[in-house]
Amino acid sequence: MEATTIIKKPVITEKATIDSSEYNRFTFEIDRRATKADVKRAVEEIYGVRVVGVATQRRRGETLRRKHGYVTTGSIKRAIVKVHSEDSIQLF
Repeated sequence: MEATTIIKKPVITEKATIDSSEYNRFTFEIDRRATKADVKRAVEEIYGVRVVGVATQRRRGETLRRKHGYVTTGSIKRAIVKVHSEDSIQLF
């Protein structure tokens, strides 16, 4: 898999912003088939930083009640990437 297909987009939430500023951890939405080694290689290739560790999450989709019945949102996979203390990623 190519690096641009492994990493779909960065996750910009309040918690992710605090993690990036205080602990140098960045959160990305990734392809479901990607492994930790794939994510590490892709982040190092795209952003040019040294990755210390990768943690992944498989987030199940929610079931929502709508006007015409129930709808299930899609499942996603996230990766929390710990970057070396001397490196940083500028997301915005």
